[in-house]
Amino acid sequence: MADHIPWPQKSPASCPISAVKARLRTAGLRPTRQRMALGWLLFAKGDRHVSAEMLYEEALRAREPLSLATVYNTLRQFSEAGLLRQVSVSGPKTFFDTNVSEHHHFYNEDDETVVDIPGSTIQVAGLPEAPEGMMISSVEVIVRLRRADGQEIETKMPLAHLGPHNA
Repeated sequence: MADHIPWPQKSPASCPISAVKARLRTAGLRPTRQRMALGWLLFAKGDRHVSAEMLYEEALRAREPLSLATVYNTLRQFSEAGLLRQVSVSGPKTFFDTNVSEHHHFYNEDDETVVDIPGSTIQVAGLPEAPEGMMISSVEVIVRLRRADGQEIETKMPLAHLGPHNA
């Protein structure tokens, strides 16, 4: 249902706000100011992977008066409506993928980024049988990467620099 309106892959100017509103309505979500703002930030840049903290920082830079809790709630709502796909990479670390098709990911442990694995190059064999009364709904592969030379690279800046009044 959510794939009726294709998102642009190039410039934000090619994603009219009306497309964000239509996408939300098609998914059964009311286009509130917060959802519209976050939908624009998420989908106007094509397929990508963001954490709630990354999106919150983008909203702050765009001068959108949103709390981190609102960002988390909206990402959950978008995921439940089929507009985003959650990619859990390590413990509580979750990214939200605007590409909701079935595909696999690379996770770079050095800089904490997620990228799609191109094509369908991964084959999963030998899956166990699902317990009685259950079925396997999908299989997701996350291939973890780190620099082969062992050199440290700077990771993304934590939210600590924002201060407690912005959280």
